[in-house]
Amino acid sequence: MTIQLYHCTRARSMRPLWTLIEMGLPHELITMPFPPRVTTREYLKTNPLGTIPCLVDGDVNMTESAGICQYLVERYGPTELAVRVDEPDYGTYLNWLHRSDATLTFPQTLVLRYTRLEPEERRNPQVAGDYRQWFLSRLRSLEKATADREYLCANRFTIADICVSYALVLAQSLEIQEAFTPNIQRYWDRMTERPGFQEAFKL
Repeated sequence: MTIQLYHCTRARSMRPLWTLIEMGLPHELITMPFPPRVTTREYLKTNPLGTIPCLVDGDVNMTESAGICQYLVERYGPTELAVRVDEPDYGTYLNWLHRSDATLTFPQTLVLRYTRLEPEERRNPQVAGDYRQWFLSRLRSLEKATADREYLCANRFTIADICVSYALVLAQSLEIQEAFTPNIQRYWDRMTERPGFQEAFKL
């Protein structure tokens, strides 16, 4: 059975899409307008949460973007996109993989909500501003990590880079330009040069 990925352009589903592309895994991409819980009501039969992404692989149904990436590399590996448990950077890899969403993307979703998604009367500049600063303060860890390395761990491109790079995609979309400090800008340039990024970004 072909892997199915439910996707919205440049939403968090870009993470597993980019992973699928880098791995060369056959898949069916189902692209919907954002937010699908409003625009594509039948999607709720597949994912009752109505969130993006959703990956269906036989009996497997997953909705967490970083978790889907981890599933793909472990289920369909071996691949250099994963860091093995016996490698020195395994803990660093897991930390970046989960930090990408829990720490870096989460505050940006509140900026998005309270500047663009809510009706005009419910928008809240203070909440948006506070969470913008929260994101920027936590992004300092990426500026430090990229000072002396091309990739986040194991001296190679991994799904940790895919997942963290999506936080920068969202920052660019939200016009948080101060996120692109010198080291992060160089890292971003390396990531966006990859054909896999370019394909996932445009779909």
